[in-house]
Amino acid sequence: MSAAPPVDGPALYLPDFCAPRAVLGVVLIVELTALVLTLASQGDADGAFAFWTELARTSLFLIWVGLICSALLCRARTHISTTSVLRGSVTVLGLIAMVLALVSEVTFQVGQSSIVGPEPLHGLFPAERLPFLGRNLAIGLIVAAVALRYFYVTHEWRRNVEMQAQARVHALQARIRPHFLFNSMNTIASLTRTNPALAEEAVQDLADLFRANLSEQRSQITLADELEVASIYQRIEKLRLGERLQVEWKTDALPREAMVPSLMIQPLLENAIYHGIEPRTGGGTVTVTGEFANDLVTVVVRNPLPANAVVRDGNRLALANIRERLMLMYGERAVVKAGRFDDEYIVTLRFPYRRERTGPA
Repeated sequence: MSAAPPVDGPALYLPDFCAPRAVLGVVLIVELTALVLTLASQGDADGAFAFWTELARTSLFLIWVGLICSALLCRARTHISTTSVLRGSVTVLGLIAMVLALVSEVTFQVGQSSIVGPEPLHGLFPAERLPFLGRNLAIGLIVAAVALRYFYVTHEWRRNVEMQAQARVHALQARIRPHFLFNSMNTIASLTRTNPALAEEAVQDLADLFRANLSEQRSQITLADELEVASIYQRIEKLRLGERLQVEWKTDALPREAMVPSLMIQPLLENAIYHGIEPRTGGGTVTVTGEFANDLVTVVVRNPLPANAVVRDGNRLALANIRERLMLMYGERAVVKAGRFDDEYIVTLRFPYRRERTGPA
């Protein structure tokens, strides 16, 4: 058998039941289960009133079970996350069984008490304890086991996608084009004779750029840091291309504290220069525009294209990588669009605003 996973491994496959979205998911699962149980227990001759009465009774019972289980799993998440998948799953099933038994017993005792008269509420409470308890435990644990299996498979799928995305990020980090490095070093070598101070600044910029590209500490950085990396890249290319390269930054509206995947804007600027500026004898202008409205951040990078220019595969590689990482971070709300419009190549990134965390996770 394989060893137990580490603390940050598969044992964390459970969703965060402290989050409102997870609680809503529990309520939906509970109501769906109540509907299925009601449909299975009601015959054609029972009538609509009996159906809705049974649905209300089953829903009320399962809602209590679901909300209590969510609260307990919220409190126990830290402990469960430090155990193996098997032990954590057994703990969860044990908590659910305990809650089912407790709510079932309370329901039975309320039905047997003198507070509830048999006539007006006849049939709403169980008449026998053990059959009622056994049926609830069996159905509840089966539904819980299926849900746990779904959570685990979903977590493993997402973890696999994230690992693939990380591998692509590492490939992107190691992919700084050799011609850019050689050209930068040649530019710095020539500056050492004509402008030593500028050569020293260029060396520092090149070191900062490589440090940002090759760093593995953070997969997410602030938008301010990402723009700074792109600006460093522009300064280095400006030394080589001179007046042929103009970059117009219209990013004042962007929230600098917003979190974004690292290496998001710099590769787009690199592609814009490589595909749009270098082939043009007279150079051109790359425009980086930023907007922020309705909690959505929009970044647009556009560059001119020579007549009959062919977009190379490098564009698609960087764009596919950025699109996948934005989807992992923001889901379906992230949008990446790219294409040639007239004599320009335009890339648009749009994603939700997410503020940098300043406290513990």
